[in-house]
Amino acid sequence: MLIAQLTDTHIKNAGRLAYGRVDTAACLKAAVDALRKLDPQPDLVVLTGDLVDVGSAEEYACLQAILAPLPQALVVVPGNHDEREAMRRAFAPAGYFPASGFLQFAIDDYPLRIVGLDTLVPGQGGGELCAERLDWLARTLAERPAAPTLILMHHPPFATGIGHMDRIGLRGRAAFARLLEQHPQVQRVLCGHLHRTIHAMVGGRAALTCPSTAHQVALDLREQAPSGFRMEPPGFMLHRWHDGVLVSHVANIGDFAGPYPFFDESGALID
Repeated sequence: MLIAQLTDTHIKNAGRLAYGRVDTAACLKAAVDALRKLDPQPDLVVLTGDLVDVGSAEEYACLQAILAPLPQALVVVPGNHDEREAMRRAFAPAGYFPASGFLQFAIDDYPLRIVGLDTLVPGQGGGELCAERLDWLARTLAERPAAPTLILMHHPPFATGIGHMDRIGLRGRAAFARLLEQHPQVQRVLCGHLHRTIHAMVGGRAALTCPSTAHQVALDLREQAPSGFRMEPPGFMLHRWHDGVLVSHVANIGDFAGPYPFFDESGALID
């Protein structure tokens, strides 16, 4: 199974720029074009939150129009820029969101079980896994302890060292880590929010953040560093499940020179 992960697309209404500078719609169109050129094609595309910028129905309509050329099924979880009920309505036809409550779900249709978590706290940049959400996760994981499982969530369950982002990080991450320790079937936790590629171990399981399809949070590990973003190369991730092993790759979006051969036609290394 091959899974493509997009995150932090921050789509705004047509013609609007994020932070007065970033054409997030054009960025996502470039990401869609890059995905459509892949060979082999992903079996599934997941989006790990901050799909839109202010959570309006109009923004979700713009998002869906940009994603429409993708032939794959889409699986999405909310981020702090999303609006729960507008998102529920926008993706209701997919059938995996519950009719009410948190946007949490389990999908058992693939070689990897897909579990989505809702870390959204309305009106706040930070996220939370409260007792209710964690209880749901504990029950859901206990249902199929032998099924290899992928968890999707927006806020990463670890401190990154990027101070201004950690201050709007995830509450409840210690309890989440304790829960993961009890469920070795969890293969990976895929997150967004940081607009960068970051890796950590949480409860003995690998957790990753994915680069944004648009702007990237500036890498500054000073505790009181100012918040800001850079127009570093945007990207997405590909997660390959094969022979019981999950391998994750980062792909930059853009036109770059190459590929060039290492060897000439005779098989000799090119000097």
